Amino acid sequence: MPHHREPHREPLDRRTRAQQRADEIDISPAKLLADIERLTGERDAAAREKDEYLGALQRERAEFVNFKRRTAEERQAMLGLAAEGLISKVLALADDFDRAIEARPATIADDPWVEGIAAIDRKLRLLLESEGVSAIEAVPGTPFDPREHEAVASVPGTAHPAGAIVGELRRGYRLRDRVLRPALVAVAAHDDATAATGDAGTASDQPIH
Repeated sequence: MPHHREPHREPLDRRTRAQQRADEIDISPAKLLADIERLTGERDAAAREKDEYLGALQRERAEFVNFKRRTAEERQAMLGLAAEGLISKVLALADDFDRAIEARPATIADDPWVEGIAAIDRKLRLLLESEGVSAIEAVPGTPFDPREHEAVASVPGTAHPAGAIVGELRRGYRLRDRVLRPALVAVAAHDDATAATGDAGTASDQPIH
């Protein structure tokens, strides 16, 4: 009879590697509960770390935004100061034009040269207006406003009420909503010949127009 070889069988105590690993896993309730608590703690720690990083990032972003805003404001303020200084110099030039036009002799009032000076003066006023500069009103008869006018002369015996403006000695200007320099004015004196502002002094020898 032919010899029949019995099929090779692994010993019962030999298991596959996967089976061995499965046997090593502790699936007891106590072990599972401990694993859940450990994973929960790791999750909470990761969430706290994420929140800390996010908070730090938000604070840095806010500080950067504030830094940009402060830098822009400081730059704008510096530009504003530079522009204001230039405007003040232009106003001094405008004063020269005022005096030249007011002092022109009547005999050359219609001379083309005088008209040219007046045209330059008008262009200068338009330039100032384009930069937000406007003249402060100081019309004779209008009330004195200490926010916009500076009284440098007190004139008795006028037809205007005491304290009213009777003449402008130098134009005043405002830059947008802020007074750049007040108008120098003469005001009507009270009956006791004191200035309406209390410190206007005696009448100035400057011409009143």
